Amino acid sequence: MPQDILLSESLDIQIIDGDFFVNESTAQHQKNLILSDKCEFKEVPMRGVGALRYLEDQTPDNLAREIRQEFSIDGMSVNKIKIAPDLTIQVEATYQN
Repeated sequence: MPQDILLSESLDIQIIDGDFFVNESTAQHQKNLILSDKCEFKEVPMRGVGALRYLEDQTPDNLAREIRQEFSIDGMSVNKIKIAPDLTIQVEATYQN
């Protein structure tokens, strides 16, 4: 399980007792990958799903395919991706050791 500096829901760095809050970060990494578009990460410019680009796409399979591909490249094993009609995304994926 990866550990990283955690962000709040508003994507601000969480500081507790004057220090960064570090904890298990798989869900945060998944959320960041889904929301980030290509070219938003300087060190890996081709990383990111860019979920907003799929809002008007009639087939959620395209979004699911992109999520599966990006998570796999990031080192995760994807067990399940479910996209509801309201575009709520549920993912079961874990980092491989």
